[in-house]
Amino acid sequence: MTPELTALTLAGLLQVIQFALMSIPANIELGQGKTLGPRDRARLGGSLEDQLSIRTARLYRAMNNHFEGLILFTLAVVVITLSDQSTSFTATCAWTYLGARILYVPAYAFGLTPWRSLIWSVGFLATVAMLLAALI
Repeated sequence: MTPELTALTLAGLLQVIQFALMSIPANIELGQGKTLGPRDRARLGGSLEDQLSIRTARLYRAMNNHFEGLILFTLAVVVITLSDQSTSFTATCAWTYLGARILYVPAYAFGLTPWRSLIWSVGFLATVAMLLAALI
């Protein structure tokens, strides 16, 4: 397995961890009646996120943000892997993305401004660098 694919696999597991970090307190805060139900807005009295504590809502947004970032990162890893262009540079980019995403979770959960945005930028730029490297 290439280093990029290993980082992608670990990023997938990070998504699982983020889901657990968000869903456990959400179930405690909202109760299983709501979390196991259909989550209709009228039934819940607003969006699910509006009913969560500040920290749990931040974990929810961080998890969704990782879903969004994971799409582009997966694309970069697949292009690098299928085109057999794995290099130490692309491997470093992949590990940088993963490290940034790991740091992003507590930075977002604890509202670390401006660090959350800076950490996000590092992961995003690492992904863009991988995509650009595939074109060279």
